[in-house]
Amino acid sequence: MCPSGTGGHTLHTRFRRWTLDGTFERMLQAAQARADAAGDIEWLVSVDSTVVRTHQHAAGARKGGSAAQHSDAPEAD
Repeated sequence: MCPSGTGGHTLHTRFRRWTLDGTFERMLQAAQARADAAGDIEWLVSVDSTVVRTHQHAAGARKGGSAAQHSDAPEAD
């Protein structure tokens, strides 16, 4: 619910403006800086390089065994 006397349009306008002008990004950076200075953040980065392949029929292959289209992109190892 919107605070008393504040219309949804006003909240949307403010949210949109703050998103576009970087206000939320600055707020996040300030909060992270305070938490980091207090030792409350553990900066651990995890990267997932999982590759998922689907069955040819799930990938939109044509029925009847038509020839696969060749790409100029290099093949994955």
